[in-house]
Amino acid sequence: MKSHPEHTFYFIFDRPYSNDFVFAGNVKAVKLFPPARHPLLYYLYFDYAVSRYLRKIEADLFVSPDGFLSRRFSGPQLPVFHDLNFMHHPQFLPGLTARYYLRYFPQYASIARRIVTVSNYSKQDIKDTFQFPADRIDVVYNGVHELFSPVDHDTAIKTRNQFTGGCPYFIYIGALHKRKNIGNMLRAFDAFRTTDKEHHKLLIVGAPMFGSDDLNKAYHSMQHKEDVVFAGRQYNQTLRNIVASASALLLVSHFEGFGVPILEAMHCDVPVIASNVTSMPEVAGDAALLTDPSSVRQIAEAMSQIAGNKELGKSLIEKGRRQREKFSWDTTAELLWESMEKCLEG
Repeated sequence: MKSHPEHTFYFIFDRPYSNDFVFAGNVKAVKLFPPARHPLLYYLYFDYAVSRYLRKIEADLFVSPDGFLSRRFSGPQLPVFHDLNFMHHPQFLPGLTARYYLRYFPQYASIARRIVTVSNYSKQDIKDTFQFPADRIDVVYNGVHELFSPVDHDTAIKTRNQFTGGCPYFIYIGALHKRKNIGNMLRAFDAFRTTDKEHHKLLIVGAPMFGSDDLNKAYHSMQHKEDVVFAGRQYNQTLRNIVASASALLLVSHFEGFGVPILEAMHCDVPVIASNVTSMPEVAGDAALLTDPSSVRQIAEAMSQIAGNKELGKSLIEKGRRQREKFSWDTTAELLWESMEKCLEG
């Protein structure tokens, strides 16, 4: 918005919004009804409320950061498809939501002038799944909030005292969701703790979501469940301190379109353990230990390597400093704008 003051940007919300989102004087914000909180309301909101408003303001382009489009709007539309997890694993979503996604997202792809996605993995997946031309799919990587940075020794000690009783810990950040493979992460941590001499904890930051039965089953069968700390959602400076004080980040999901926590850890000079599937090897590069998400043994061994080999940790941190330079929100903004211009060119 700030780079293009010659244009007017309309931000369309389905609920009360913060003025923090009105980034510049050329941004006009509006709240439309009904709030899109349910599959039926998704349909009414995008196909009726949004399309009516787009026609009213004579919009030149509709950009949808969440991928939902308006089938009743005839102008050019540019969705951001972060991933197609819902096409491959509909069981990870509530039934009505899964059915909505499976029915309507192929239709959204059919009316999109171009598609933006966040990794080359997702680009190939979109091409193959929707038979969408590769030359109309633009890869625009995510960036990371500038808040994420290393902490000093005293802050790390204080953070560990606050959350894990002073013990070192591995950290997971994200929804407590079946797609995130929390069950195998807990099983791997339990196996790792049987030989761990430093009494590590596992600090889990996030809120429960649909499909957490495997998590509950794994947790209740653990020998070392007292070493798992559920911290709920954390924000801003506290979240940064938690990440930057960890021994390593764990992101061993079954499926990610990008994997922002990988970058957050790299910016905090924290080693990363990630899955070797979907987009995660692309984002992590050579700056992480990559494991098979279905292998409890591999995940546990990666934790043991981090805990027992300080030089390995230092090496991963150094590689992470180089890898993180490939991603920035400034570059994201420039590439997204280029995609928007291509849409307007036809």
